[in-house]
Amino acid sequence: MRILAISKKVLIELLRDKRSLALLFLAPIFIMWLMNAAFSASTDTNVKIASVNVSDIVTKSLDNAKHMSIRNYKTERIAQKALKDEKVDAILIYKNKGNYKVTYANTDPSKTNLTRQVIKSTLKQTQVQELIQNLKRAQEASAQAAKKAQEVQTRAQGNLIQSRTNKRPPTANKAGTIQAKVDSKQTKFDLSENYSYGNKDTTFFSKMVPILMGFFVFFFVFLISGMALLKERTTGTLDRLLATPVKRSDIVFGYMLSYGLIAAFQTIVIVFSTIWLLDLQVVGSICDLILINILFALLALAFGLLLSTLAQSEFQMMQFIPLIIVPQIFFSGIIPLDSMADWVQSLGKILPLYYAGHALSKVILNGSNIFSLKADLFFLFIFLLILTILNIIGLKRYRKV
Repeated sequence: MRILAISKKVLIELLRDKRSLALLFLAPIFIMWLMNAAFSASTDTNVKIASVNVSDIVTKSLDNAKHMSIRNYKTERIAQKALKDEKVDAILIYKNKGNYKVTYANTDPSKTNLTRQVIKSTLKQTQVQELIQNLKRAQEASAQAAKKAQEVQTRAQGNLIQSRTNKRPPTANKAGTIQAKVDSKQTKFDLSENYSYGNKDTTFFSKMVPILMGFFVFFFVFLISGMALLKERTTGTLDRLLATPVKRSDIVFGYMLSYGLIAAFQTIVIVFSTIWLLDLQVVGSICDLILINILFALLALAFGLLLSTLAQSEFQMMQFIPLIIVPQIFFSGIIPLDSMADWVQSLGKILPLYYAGHALSKVILNGSNIFSLKADLFFLFIFLLILTILNIIGLKRYRKV
């Protein structure tokens, strides 16, 4: 009977908590719906290749390949700039005597593998086509040579008959032997491969690491800051602080400054441990990488503080995780947004992890500096400003005076 009484008490408390009940049943449905939107995206990989001094036969064959498009550039320098600006995924350059050079961006190994396969198969097909054309030309040359030899022989026989009729000694006729030169040597190609990032062993995980780095920074800072402020509120510390004449903005900035120092240190630990343990190659500056992550950590801190003012318990705070954290990992760029529906792309671009992940990827994979990421940093600052203002407004509900 005591067990039943305790169970009845717990059930009644759960039924009274309408918010927890709603999150308990609606959150899984929401997550499954997001998974359907994310993983029902098109899996086709489209590749753009820059060509320099490449023959029309090769470029047309590449352009006709499925999911491939070719852009012709006059110089290698212009093509390299297009590769750095992510306008193309690879550069194919014809050097001389069948020597080709290809440079892969390699920020997406799936595109690198597709590009390598298509280029090699296209060059082999071109080699076969050129061999067939050489054989045809050789046959035509041989036929012409045989025809000319027949004509020479016919004229020689006619002259011989005429000389006998006129009783003249045969005239020495210079009949040169015409031989067709057949180029039986196959057209060979040599393909040298270069990588802007990583090497041939680079996997798709390398593309995910920058986004995962930002995700873990956001997740840990969000969780710790939210739980800490919630504890301050439930124990009455925040209420006593709000009873003083101190401004709400002072409270918010004070919490953000103190927790921000801890978040900055935690961010540095995450960045260096990721680089060291995962053997991550960083093309850009590590200082830029740390600054972007610290900015994103402050944003996560503001997010955690805001949600802690809405939650009534640690249980409710944990229930915000599937609603706030999971959508960001789905639409942060780990699954390419350009392969999804337009409305899904719009949803991804209103989430802060999208901009943080893009900025971190540009620094790590492309070597961009922080000054070239003004758009991403601008949106992160806007998110931080909005969340800070909402935190100041949110504390108003707890002020008794």
